[in-house]
Amino acid sequence: MEYDVLVIGAGAAGLMTAIVAGGRGRRVLVVDHANRAGKKILMSGGGRCNFTNTATTPANFLSANPHFCKSALARYTPWDFIAMVDRHRIAWHEKSPGQLFCDESSKLIVRMLLDECAAAGVRVETNCGVSRLRATDGGFACETPLGHVRAASLVIATGGLSIPSLGATGFGYEVAKQFGHAVLPLRAGLVPLTLSGKHQERFDGLAGVALPVEATVGDTSFRDALLITHRGVSGPAILQISSYWQPGADLRVNLLPDTDAAEALRQGQAERPAAELKTVLSSLLPRRLAERLCEIWLPNKPMRQYRAAELNDIGAQLADWPIVASGTEGYRTAEVTLGGVDTDEVSSSTMMSKRHPGLYFVGEVLDVTGHLGGYNFQWAWACGHAAGLAV
Repeated sequence: MEYDVLVIGAGAAGLMTAIVAGGRGRRVLVVDHANRAGKKILMSGGGRCNFTNTATTPANFLSANPHFCKSALARYTPWDFIAMVDRHRIAWHEKSPGQLFCDESSKLIVRMLLDECAAAGVRVETNCGVSRLRATDGGFACETPLGHVRAASLVIATGGLSIPSLGATGFGYEVAKQFGHAVLPLRAGLVPLTLSGKHQERFDGLAGVALPVEATVGDTSFRDALLITHRGVSGPAILQISSYWQPGADLRVNLLPDTDAAEALRQGQAERPAAELKTVLSSLLPRRLAERLCEIWLPNKPMRQYRAAELNDIGAQLADWPIVASGTEGYRTAEVTLGGVDTDEVSSSTMMSKRHPGLYFVGEVLDVTGHLGGYNFQWAWACGHAAGLAV
């Protein structure tokens, strides 16, 4: 079978590439070894798909080359994708500033993409793995359950290693290496952190406790919710900072990011001098957490017994609380894979390999990783659009 474009991977970036290329009259085949298209789209956003973020900027992405994503993001904006969503009459809402979700189901986004593929004459085949992939004089060739496939252009849209239960594999990285590309070190991102030993024991019994915090590693901070789990800490603030954390890094959280903790304690002392510290803290923090802090870390006594300097010290501790993580939950629960195909060897305007003409990389397989909140989908749409115009 002869095609102009073979796209391996029927996820967000692969389908977008196919839609744009098919709309230009290219004969496009999309194959995926999974049993259905867009599996990661389907599970995203709690089943409602956080399909973009209207606040997207290059600063929302991690990459060894922070400039790489600029061109594609500038040429296909969140508003361009929203226009497609609106054209298909998919109702959506803004859950928090910039984050757009489907009102109903993420299935509608997958259906939209497949309908767009059909309208563009794109053939999409699932349960269709690829083997014996190789370069030919006229492009590329491989074997599939459909038979022998030849194509002038090859697009690798296979995603990363995150959530292997959805079919994630390292195939895209293997192809990159096969054609001489460097793959930067891979690790799980947007992932819960684990605690061990005494650090885990001290939080025993607190699973389910959640509170707003500001989490900081180095010069990077995120303000959102933290959730204590049976194995460590999670929640949006921790998922965000996990992409910047590595073993040994100093992770700090402000447990009262919207409050001057020392001033709140002084006020509590003035209003309730006979109350113990754990009681006053329970009005500022979840009760179970406040009590645990006073059991293990903070001296608990009636508020009248604290000197001003002691309250200042406790306030400072609450604003800069250390969390000693031992690791992450890994790819099993990670939303993204950090690292990937080195972007120095890929065109930022077309996504084509600088080493092998006709070979393209899009989506998570590249060393471009977004923050939590719809940014990774916007990158998928934008880089897919760029590749689709070029193949």
